[in-house]
Amino acid sequence: MGLIDLFKPKREQIKAARSALDAANDPTVDEGAASQAITKVMDMLLDIGLDGRGPIKSAAQVASAAKKEKGSREEAINAVARGTMYRGAFGGFVTGIGGFVTMPIALPANVLEFYVQATRMVGAIASLRGYDIQDPRIRTAVLLTLVGSKSDDVLKKAGMATGGSRVTSLALRNMPPAALMVVNKAIGFNLMRGVGTKVLGRLGRGVPVAGGFFGAGVDGYMMKKIADQAMKEFPDITGG
Repeated sequence: MGLIDLFKPKREQIKAARSALDAANDPTVDEGAASQAITKVMDMLLDIGLDGRGPIKSAAQVASAAKKEKGSREEAINAVARGTMYRGAFGGFVTGIGGFVTMPIALPANVLEFYVQATRMVGAIASLRGYDIQDPRIRTAVLLTLVGSKSDDVLKKAGMATGGSRVTSLALRNMPPAALMVVNKAIGFNLMRGVGTKVLGRLGRGVPVAGGFFGAGVDGYMMKKIADQAMKEFPDITGG
């Protein structure tokens, strides 16, 4: 399935992503407005990335289709990760190919596409490993996987201790919904701030055409890192 078949952000969704990027990277943005913008994007990742919408398959459906095609659970996981990595690279190429001229529109769209795909990939991996991705705590664990090695810092900033496995601690701890929302918001700020401060979105993609290849390499690499993190954070609990 191609990137365009997977997800084409609508104008209001791109606007929400742009607002979230501004909120995370501009200290002058009102705290309440910043929080609202970040929360909206994180809700979209869960709504579209995990649950699917319209022609977009849910993470559980992706997992089921991969398992049916490959037979082996681990082969299905590898296929999901590999396919998503390729689509992520393609999205990075499209974003960077126009350089600085198209970046104000292309970058927010790519950010949303990238993390929707990443969320769906992690959710599919978690589902294949036996986790209930309808459980609010697992859903937060899926989002937490997106920030990789920074997850400890994100949890600490959200006021949580991080002893033991992060996914296990989130899944087994009896966290109230309000606490999960705080963690989700902290994850969102970290993701959006990372996009704004890295060369990913500012320098290498500024040159037309060459920026496309740079974007493809960076986004493909980032998606692989997230896939590797997901395989580490969601050990198999199926017993099979």
